[in-house]
Amino acid sequence: MSLNDTQVKNVETLLINVLHHKFETYVPESSHMPFHTRLLGKDRLALYSFIQSLSTTFGTSIFEPVALEIAKNRFKDAQKQVKSGTQISSGAQNEIQIIMDSLSSAESKPNKINEIARIKSVCRNGEMKTVKKTNIDLYLESKEGDIYYIDIKSAKPNKGEWNGFKRTLLEWVGVALAANPDTKIHTLVCIPYNPYEPKPYERWTLSGMLDLNEELLVGKDFWDFLGGAGTYEDLLDCFERVGIEMRDEIDENFKKYSL
Repeated sequence: MSLNDTQVKNVETLLINVLHHKFETYVPESSHMPFHTRLLGKDRLALYSFIQSLSTTFGTSIFEPVALEIAKNRFKDAQKQVKSGTQISSGAQNEIQIIMDSLSSAESKPNKINEIARIKSVCRNGEMKTVKKTNIDLYLESKEGDIYYIDIKSAKPNKGEWNGFKRTLLEWVGVALAANPDTKIHTLVCIPYNPYEPKPYERWTLSGMLDLNEELLVGKDFWDFLGGAGTYEDLLDCFERVGIEMRDEIDENFKKYSL
């Protein structure tokens, strides 16, 4: 078991509290769907609507705080929703644009280690430019001093979003190195589960933008990175136990919609 007893308790309490809050504030959509209602019943439609509503906030209300709870035990520092810096050199901006153009035209393949080295070589060249702060979903510092900026994404981002993800990852590198060129910086997109399992995650082959070995963690790889080997299975067990514990309460909550 990778999660200790305290972590298991904290994760399960978090899940229970999120569901209770959702039950207290949830109002089913009022759209009139007579055919769906007659065929499936009000309670099933209400449950479907509830699941959709919960899914839209899963990232911020469940995945982020759960990831933080797990990471706190293994990393020197762990925080969620940290603001990035605002200073980046014009040299870094130019280099990032060159990298993006080369990837977009398929003239080169993503290579994050090389890209970081290129940005580092110009991280203080030219003018220092002010850029808008962006949210880092999960900020980690390892005991060895490595810094991780993590962007937690939904399981199926749109195809056109990968270019934006890549640019953000590179700009985070530029901002971090502008502040300290010696920073051992890693910037990643992390996806909490693989909807294609047992097949590998191949969302349009990520449009040739991300270095799959250095910039992407999906499902088991993400959770085990945060908490060590076995974390993913332990976490699934937490979700299952809470689901079993709250099954009667969930059913009771939706009985009123069958009238």
